Amino acid sequence: MSEEELPPASQLIPLDFSSVQTIPESHLWPNLDESSRKIEPDKMVSIPVVDLNNDNVSELIGKACEKWGMFQLINHGISKTLIAQTEEVARCLFALPKSQKMKTLQAPGNPTGYSMAGISKYYEKLMWHEGFTILDSPVDSFKKLWPSNYQRFCDIMEEYRLEMKALADKLISLIFKFLGISDEEMVKLLPYIDPNTGKPHMALRLNSFPACPEPSKVIGLAAHTDTSLFTMLHQARREGLQILNEKDGWLPLAPRSDALIINVGDFLQIISNGRFHSVPHRVMIRETEKTTMSMAYFFHPPGHLHVAPYCKPLSETLQTPIYKGVNVKEYFVIKAKASGKGIAAITI
Repeated sequence: MSEEELPPASQLIPLDFSSVQTIPESHLWPNLDESSRKIEPDKMVSIPVVDLNNDNVSELIGKACEKWGMFQLINHGISKTLIAQTEEVARCLFALPKSQKMKTLQAPGNPTGYSMAGISKYYEKLMWHEGFTILDSPVDSFKKLWPSNYQRFCDIMEEYRLEMKALADKLISLIFKFLGISDEEMVKLLPYIDPNTGKPHMALRLNSFPACPEPSKVIGLAAHTDTSLFTMLHQARREGLQILNEKDGWLPLAPRSDALIINVGDFLQIISNGRFHSVPHRVMIRETEKTTMSMAYFFHPPGHLHVAPYCKPLSETLQTPIYKGVNVKEYFVIKAKASGKGIAAITI
């Protein structure tokens, strides 16, 4: 996204949550519906659980993406130890003084570093959230955060990113298999996947949802869809994530502690020609005494790539493209101008 599309720098700076005693007007969300203010255990929804070791895993993933746009992945191969270590790095990062974190504040045109949620520009009110984005090596940023002991933190984060990238490569192959897209066709559609022709494209977003004196009056992340092929989410929290269902409205999810949540992004909805849906989701604040976190890995095409519906293997009723093809970088601009409604803006 170009500098012109970014919100003013003042809007990108999170609150100093360590000193907040009352919620400022800028972060008050007065019109939240009643269902968002409390969770009833019997209303929580369990989305499909997919075992990566299942012989029928491609079919299970595809069916979950068709019905829910999201599933929980178990036996994914990312060790509990590595996840715990990465989570601890994130906790150490967000526990730093505000003045230290500000040394890595995102600059216009550069999404790396400390900031508020990028979706903030779509809303009048701000979110109870602070984040940190890593695109490539975290060394430069971590040197500013921990000048004397950054290397251990870098090594852990780099290992986690590479493990997630390897898992993402497996998943996209399984997803495309379900859609009837061969490995050869997949490399043509997404040439950056081939290590001989393109550089892996990855973005890791660390999210912190600080303790709040009145959690029913704020929102952690407002409603949005992900501008990715798919997103792999580890939650260091057991409740708060909600998805939008056309029939029932906002549904709170009941995630498993041993699973990664995988959700369809806009670009996979485009490629599947609407067979999969990029499900709107949000995060509500539930805790009053402690900070909670999540780690989101976004698997998406590089900016120069052209993404379009792939219709050949789909059913006869879906042979006609229902979306315009679009350049990835241009889609970010289109989505921003459409206040986050990117898919609607390219629907034919």
